[in-house]
Amino acid sequence: MNFDFSDDQKFLKSEARKFLEASCSTSRVRKVLDEHGKAYDADLWKAVAGQGWLGAAIPEEHGGLGLGRLELCVIAEELGRAVAPIPFASTVYFLAEAVMLAGAEAQKADVLPKIAAGEVIGAMATSEGPGPLTPASIQATVSGGKLSGVKLPVTDGDIADIGLVLAKESGQPGLFVVDLNGAGVTREAVKTLDPTRDAARLTFKDAPAQRLGGAGEGFSLVEQIFDRAAVLLAFEQCGGADRCLEMAKAYALERYAFGRPIGSYQAIKHKLADVYVKNELARSNAYYGAWALNTNAAELPLAASAARIAASEAYWFASKENIQTHGGIGFTWEMDCHLFYKRSRQLALVAGAPRAWKERLVNHLEQRNAA
Repeated sequence: MNFDFSDDQKFLKSEARKFLEASCSTSRVRKVLDEHGKAYDADLWKAVAGQGWLGAAIPEEHGGLGLGRLELCVIAEELGRAVAPIPFASTVYFLAEAVMLAGAEAQKADVLPKIAAGEVIGAMATSEGPGPLTPASIQATVSGGKLSGVKLPVTDGDIADIGLVLAKESGQPGLFVVDLNGAGVTREAVKTLDPTRDAARLTFKDAPAQRLGGAGEGFSLVEQIFDRAAVLLAFEQCGGADRCLEMAKAYALERYAFGRPIGSYQAIKHKLADVYVKNELARSNAYYGAWALNTNAAELPLAASAARIAASEAYWFASKENIQTHGGIGFTWEMDCHLFYKRSRQLALVAGAPRAWKERLVNHLEQRNAA
C-alpha cells in the first residue's frame, strides 16, 4: 500500500513551492508587519486566487477546480513553509468546508463561487472569551433571524466579509452565516502575537443571520468543521516546522565557533535530531488525517485530533529550537526565526488549543474502546 502523494500531487507541490518562493519571500511577509494598518497581503491573495488554490477542493459546478482534499493538503503545506500572510485558512479550511458540509444548495451557489474567485474572505466566530468551547459557554443568540452577541477573538475578523457564527436559537446551538459588512456588525481589532494573521472582537446587534444546517446542529457542525480544518492546519504546521529545521541546519553548517561549525557539536546535533523526530511524527499523523479526510472515514475525529496535537507540538518545538540554534542573533528582529515562532503559536490556537484536542483524543479513544 502506498501512503505517499501521487505524481500529480507532487508536481502540484513543486509548482506551489516555486510560486511561493517567487511571490512570498520573508521580506514580503515583513512588509505586513512593518506597514501599520495592513492586515494581510492583498496582492498575494489575488495571485493565489489566480492560481485556483482557493477553489482547489470546491466542485467545478460551483466555480472550483474540483480536485480534492489531498491537493488542498499539499497547498497548505507550502503555504506553511512560506508563512503566507493571507487569510487562506479562515476562508478555505473553515468557511468553504462548512458550506460544502452543511450548506443548502442556494448557499453553496452563492458563497462557493465567490470563495473560489477570491472575492470574499471568511472568518470562524465561535469563541466568546477564555475557556473551553461548550454548548453552555455560548451566549450569542439569534431570534427572528437577527443575531446579537459578542465573539472574541475572531481570526481575520477585521478583514472578513462572511462570518460563521455559533449562537443559540430557541436555546439550541446553531451555526449561522452573517454578512460582516452588513448592518448590526461592529469590529474592533485586537492585538495578537502574529500580526500577519490579525484577529478582532465582533459585536452583533440585530445583525441578519442565515442558519447553516439544521436547527440545533450548531455544536455538532463546529466539531466536524474543526476536524476537517485540523488536518489542513496540520499540514501548514508541518510545512513551517520543516522550514525551521532547514533554517537551523543551514545556520549550524555556516556558523563557526572555536574554529569549527557549530553543527559539529553534540548539543546542536541533538537539537536538530529532536526536531527531525518530532517533525516526522507530525507528518505521519498528518498523512493519517489526510487519508481520513479524503475518504470521509469514520476515523476522522480520531485522526484529526492526533494530527492536530502532533503538528502543534512539532511546529512550536522546531520554531523554538531554530531560535536557539541561531543563538543571540536568533532573538533579533533582523532574523526570520521569529516569523515562524509567531505563526506556530497562532496556528496552535486558531481551532482550539492543543489541550482541548488532547481531551478530544482521549474521549475518542475511550469511545472506540468501549465499542
